[in-house]
Amino acid sequence: MNHSAKRHSPLQAALIGGAIATTATISVFGQAWTRCVHAALQDSPKALVDQVWQLVNREYVDGKFNQQDWQAIRQSLLSKEYTSNEQAYVEIRKALQRLEDPYTRFLDPKQFQALTSQTSGEVSGIGIRMEIDEKTKKLTVVEPIENSPAIKAGIKKGDQILAINGKSTQNMKVDEASSLIRGQVGTSLNLRLQRPGKNTFDVKLTRATIEIPTVNYTLKQDGGRRIGYIQLREFSSHAAEQMQRAIRELNRQKVDSYVLDLRGNPGGLLQASIEIARMWLDSGGIVKTVDRVGSSEETKANRTALTNQPLAVLVDGNSASASEILTGALKDNNRAVVVGSKTFGKALVQSVHELVDGSGLAVTIAHYYTPKGTDINKKGIVPDIELDLTTAQQRQLADNPNLIGTLSDPQYARAILALSNKNFAKPATPAQTSQTAKTSAPLSVRAEDLKF
Repeated sequence: MNHSAKRHSPLQAALIGGAIATTATISVFGQAWTRCVHAALQDSPKALVDQVWQLVNREYVDGKFNQQDWQAIRQSLLSKEYTSNEQAYVEIRKALQRLEDPYTRFLDPKQFQALTSQTSGEVSGIGIRMEIDEKTKKLTVVEPIENSPAIKAGIKKGDQILAINGKSTQNMKVDEASSLIRGQVGTSLNLRLQRPGKNTFDVKLTRATIEIPTVNYTLKQDGGRRIGYIQLREFSSHAAEQMQRAIRELNRQKVDSYVLDLRGNPGGLLQASIEIARMWLDSGGIVKTVDRVGSSEETKANRTALTNQPLAVLVDGNSASASEILTGALKDNNRAVVVGSKTFGKALVQSVHELVDGSGLAVTIAHYYTPKGTDINKKGIVPDIELDLTTAQQRQLADNPNLIGTLSDPQYARAILALSNKNFAKPATPAQTSQTAKTSAPLSVRAEDLKF
């Protein structure tokens, strides 16, 4: 990682597709190389093909390229004639498949744009969350985002969106509505709304840059404790500052314990996971990365923790990548009790490059390990208290999201029980951490055995 740090911008990004998350860095190398390629190959599809090959050849974590003859692959790629970039995309993807690495992958311009929007933690729009109401089957505002044009225009939760710029939303999917609402900052948008008990009305809004909330938090009083419950959806570029605000506000409310919910969090930015880990840890290792030549870099806490109150972390099979870096750091340092299901198991770091035509490439450049040197790739992290939800319990929480983070949520309820146990209620010293590492073992509990 030391070598790549010299080549890459400090900006860090992620590719998130379902449960597959990528912890990555965005590179400025592609921009300089682009200028050379434009001159040499006159912006042909071959320029794109060779740029991809060069980046993989230079950075891929496996110097043997999965036992493939990477030089021969280049000759094959450049011997072909391409009449369009789309033809080049097909051949690029075929070449990358030979590495048998799902995280080293090509992104067409739309996919790359979606990536940059997601990792920035910002969108251009009016700031609302929407869904199709199950009863009315109409597009409905779930939540207007704080400090957004929607809030300033008086849009409220429960407002039904009947038309967007004159186009009816009847039978319109949420994704289609989102694409109509998003647009360039400063441009106008008209919505026709229906509010229960009122006539339809029109609202004109001006699109703005919206910071996407990735952290939700609240004070709860469960199990005789004042619980600061924090839910982190993903590790975007704004996640750390939002987490900092959450912890400070809950500290102000004098909570005596915390529950950090990483369930369903597919990961994101490596740097965000490090910064957030430092908010919980005063000392100890956070993560170690190793690149293709064996150079390693270890990141540690730096005595900037915002709280030392007892902490429980909730995880599941969709907690991946940056979520696992944070969980591994807190678990290995005995800073938190981890509750839930085994995590996804993704311990690879990618660099993300913009290519000559606005498409992108993610390349695996390093492997990471938890502070104790554990390789969790394809294995995941086993919680201290392993508790799998039954199918019925999963369905209940999916159908009633308001139950998540309550005593009707078995994994949250088990975390509250663990926090009441003095063995988990106090952060360990480094000496205790070392001793516990030799004796601790995961606990296994069935959700249906819990009674609250």
